[in-house]
Amino acid sequence: MSEPAVSAEDFEDLCLLVRSRVPIIVLETHDESRALEMLTRLAVKETLPLFNWSATEGLQQLGFGAGMPGAEEDLADPEPMLVSIKKRREPGLYVLCDLHPWLKEPRVVRLLKDVALRYREVGHTVVLLSHRLEIPPELTRLVARVEMSLPDEEEIMAIVREEARSWQEANNGRKVKTDSRTLAQLMRSLRGLTHADCRRLIRGAIFDDGSIADSDLPELNRARFELMNLDGVLSYEYRTAQFADVAGMRNLRAWLDKRRDAVTTTPGAGGLDPPKGLLLLGVQGAGKSLTARAVAGAWGMPLLRLDMAALYNKFIGETERNLRESLRAAELMAPCVLWMDEIEKGLAGGDSDEGTSRRVLGSLLTWMADQRGGVFVVATANDVSALPPELLRKGRFDEIFFVDLPDEAARAEIFRIHLRRRGIAPAGIDPVALAKLSEGYSGAEIEQVVVSALYRAAADKTALDTAHLETEIRATVPLSVTMAEKIDALRAWAEGRTVPAN
Repeated sequence: MSEPAVSAEDFEDLCLLVRSRVPIIVLETHDESRALEMLTRLAVKETLPLFNWSATEGLQQLGFGAGMPGAEEDLADPEPMLVSIKKRREPGLYVLCDLHPWLKEPRVVRLLKDVALRYREVGHTVVLLSHRLEIPPELTRLVARVEMSLPDEEEIMAIVREEARSWQEANNGRKVKTDSRTLAQLMRSLRGLTHADCRRLIRGAIFDDGSIADSDLPELNRARFELMNLDGVLSYEYRTAQFADVAGMRNLRAWLDKRRDAVTTTPGAGGLDPPKGLLLLGVQGAGKSLTARAVAGAWGMPLLRLDMAALYNKFIGETERNLRESLRAAELMAPCVLWMDEIEKGLAGGDSDEGTSRRVLGSLLTWMADQRGGVFVVATANDVSALPPELLRKGRFDEIFFVDLPDEAARAEIFRIHLRRRGIAPAGIDPVALAKLSEGYSGAEIEQVVVSALYRAAADKTALDTAHLETEIRATVPLSVTMAEKIDALRAWAEGRTVPAN
């Protein structure tokens, strides 16, 4: 099946560079076959002989005129290949595929420069085609870069239709099952990928079961993240949650529900400003991380986790670079939820960090002010005293929520959630009584009570009951007791400055 036609704008940009007598053109793309198709069209239009080189095939002439004397020389090594180009007197278009490993060798660089400097005499145009190219300083003033545009939603939809027809023809006329909402999410999820990658992922989703369903999207987003090579301090979180797994958080849920459509549809639709994000401040173990996962799960968006503590690098400038690359990668994955875990660890620098934390803060604030939707930030923090005032002023985040220890009703629900997750029927267990007994416990501590009680019941060779859980509750000293002063201070600060999540 043929790929969609090469973009007319891409083609005209490339023609303009050739006509402008640029000796070396850098074309970075993962879609090599599509690039070669465009360059073949260019050679035909400009009536230039087209040659293609790779380390496996050597230098060969492509397209019209192939088979001319000397066109099939086996010049697999870069140096003799460039010497051959340098000697040729007829103007030509030379596409060198994956030359980047040799661009650190002085003789290869010099030969490329020789070819470029002789452009007025001969008129060779060299195209360096690879997924990524770092041009040596000696060549920078002889080079022009061109980018191939990525498919828009209309082109992605055309690929979906082609693959759906292909599946239908192979399956006795059965139609591919999907719905408009899932298709809209699919369009957004494939942004930033090449035509070939889009086709492969769409084909994989359709040919698996003849449908494009919500269940296909998480795997598709994971594959997209891997294709974009975005890993580092930024990670793709495969495990998201739903708010059915989160107890309480009534105010936060209501706030998120009002903004769901503004986030999951086209930014700016309906005249609404796209939400920027929120800051979850609260007690350790109270459910901030689970809530961040639930936002992504409820909205059906990929979740990226930025480990703020892992940003720092001993080399000057590398920390800021890590942050810039992570934020740029999040924009490529948009629409998505960006979870900045324990944000204070990346911003709470002292005098010993030579101003790195201030520069990181400046870069983050600039990005937050400039980004225009598509990346919804959920930042979590435990220590408010470590957060810079600039981050907390109104307008940085849409809202700051305080996540306190769960109340009695929420604690009962947390017991039910963790018992249900482990396949334990509620019969014989009283969550309300357990909630009364566990006042001051966090969600994490309640989960550990359930885990420990299961071990106790297994040791007793009996089924888990309320007594086992009550025993573990009485044996646990919660954080609200051991860190009472700090928690009280945190609550006092949050009073009047934040919105209660529950």
